[in-house]
Amino acid sequence: MHSTLPLQQEPPEQRPAPAADRPRDGGPGSRLAALDGLRLLAALMVVAYHYLAFDSGAWDGPAREVFPVAHLPASYGWLGVQLFFLISGFVICMSCWGKSAGEFALARVARLYPAYWFAVLAVALVVRLWPVVSDAPALRNVAVNLTMLQDPLGVEPVDGVYWTLWVELRFYLLFALVVHRGLTYRRAVGFCVAWAFAAVIAEASGNGTLTQILMPHHCWYFIAGIAFYLMHRFRPNPALWLLVAGSLLIAQHDLLRAQASAEGHMGHQVPQWPTAVLVTLFFLAVMAIALGWTRRANWRWLPAAGALTYPLYLLHERIGWTVIKGADGHVPRWVLLPCLVAAMLLAAWAVHRWVERPLAGKVKHGMRRAAREIRNG
Repeated sequence: MHSTLPLQQEPPEQRPAPAADRPRDGGPGSRLAALDGLRLLAALMVVAYHYLAFDSGAWDGPAREVFPVAHLPASYGWLGVQLFFLISGFVICMSCWGKSAGEFALARVARLYPAYWFAVLAVALVVRLWPVVSDAPALRNVAVNLTMLQDPLGVEPVDGVYWTLWVELRFYLLFALVVHRGLTYRRAVGFCVAWAFAAVIAEASGNGTLTQILMPHHCWYFIAGIAFYLMHRFRPNPALWLLVAGSLLIAQHDLLRAQASAEGHMGHQVPQWPTAVLVTLFFLAVMAIALGWTRRANWRWLPAAGALTYPLYLLHERIGWTVIKGADGHVPRWVLLPCLVAAMLLAAWAVHRWVERPLAGKVKHGMRRAAREIRNG
């Protein structure tokens, strides 16, 4: 749920449009339910990519030979990460409205770290006990991984999927600059425009520091997500459509580089046109949510499923490969795969229920107390 600023705190040109002119989706619950559905789709795409297409060495042979049909659609599952980034732009803008930078930071730390700490330790333990697919990580590397800063420090990640968390953290830090001043319609649009042009300049300059900060290969999804939320909260206008269209066009171009990287991990090539089609469909799906076309997608199971996506994403890769390596040849693959995915979803539920929920409150409480002590010190 998100809070809204009182109308009198916004200049007239920033006030929400009249109710008749605003897109409706049946209220915040149904909107979030639709986003949770997309988030679950993104997570399952990544799971399919790692289990059915990735050259992990877990199966007894290359994925394209083990799964001569299923490997092809699964080969596009890496695009689930792009969908995550697009959703993140929407959700972060929504959740930050009316909050201070401190509240934003507390919410993000409490949301990201408890499940992440558990996942790092669980994956490291499994790989150390059964190093059948990859070598066990050094304990010093595990320690650095617990900070979520292993990527900028050049430390080997405990699990390969954790690279996306550094992308998310940089987005949060950039967006916190706007939240610190007070998030308004005008400032959100200004942030998107400034980030877009700065990212282009960073790419053109070839400056590594600017590229690290401004993320010219990933920023377009976050920018489009923010623009879609502004359409939802206020109403669509040509400036927001230009932000979305420009982001999509530039993202499409950069996808060729991303696909080449994914094909290097898979060990086989796939046609390029489905990549462009899928990303376009992602934009259309979030657009449908922004414009209120998904108001009836308020099934109760969607928020629950959405809550599983983060721990599922954190746990599935190397633990799944370890299970596959041990079970392949002993359990039929048509039984092994669905059972493995079901087991991972169950593990994700357990982490959400017994780790995320209880620890998030404790982390928030502890950090609030620390902040008070620092202010009063």
